Amino acid sequence: MISFGLDIPASTGVDPVAAVRAAEDLGYDFVSTADHPSGTDPSHEVWTMLAWMAAHTSRIGVMPRVLGVPYRNPAMVAKMAETLDRLSGGRLILGLGGGHSDEEFRAFGIGVPSPRDKVDGLAEAIEIMRGLWTEPALTYPGRLHHTEAAPMEPKPARRIPIWLGTFGPRALAVTGRLADGWMPSLGYAPLDQLPVMRDRIAAAADQAGRSIDDITCALNVEVRPAELEEPGRLAERLRDLTAMGFTVLNLKPAGPGREETVERLAREVLPEVI
Repeated sequence: MISFGLDIPASTGVDPVAAVRAAEDLGYDFVSTADHPSGTDPSHEVWTMLAWMAAHTSRIGVMPRVLGVPYRNPAMVAKMAETLDRLSGGRLILGLGGGHSDEEFRAFGIGVPSPRDKVDGLAEAIEIMRGLWTEPALTYPGRLHHTEAAPMEPKPARRIPIWLGTFGPRALAVTGRLADGWMPSLGYAPLDQLPVMRDRIAAAADQAGRSIDDITCALNVEVRPAELEEPGRLAERLRDLTAMGFTVLNLKPAGPGREETVERLAREVLPEVI
């Protein structure tokens, strides 16, 4: 079964409620929004925007693409995620990443982690979140993040899925060991490298007593208006990606005419991909 997400820009020039309602009406499975709090382009904060969109819909899932771990205390994110998932009726996909934008960390006065600390911090964050969601009181003595006999109630009513936007070998190993899903971006991950990266995740999953089948493989795919001039060819391109093992495609309309692109994708292209 193939699922489809839709990227909704955090730009204040896009009405998030109108955009998410349109996506829900058109049959998209979830919406996603990037996490870039610092910058000169006016934008919404991702978590607040996701909560606002979830409150104005009833079916569609919501996902940060992806939440930069260094911005927020992991234990606090565990609480945020439980609340949003509960109030939305189980519609959160928790996307996490080690944090790409060093210049944003500097601008906001946040220490810039080393590449190693980004990956280790991501792994520790997942372990803390899972622990708080399941243990009566969690003590976690991490190198970068820790908790001390921390209770958190209520516990989630379900296993909140954690998907990672990872690329490097160590981060891919964390994905295979701990994550419920993997969501790289086509472009950051070249097409010919995707199978190699997926194999690294599969190997790490095997070493952890898991299977690649336990991990949802999703892919961020940019779509430009010109590609809709040949919807059949675009559908074939997307089918090729699903044949590589990606069961979720998160579509990112680029260029002018975003609303038309979103509608034409849903009506003319995606039915030919399923």
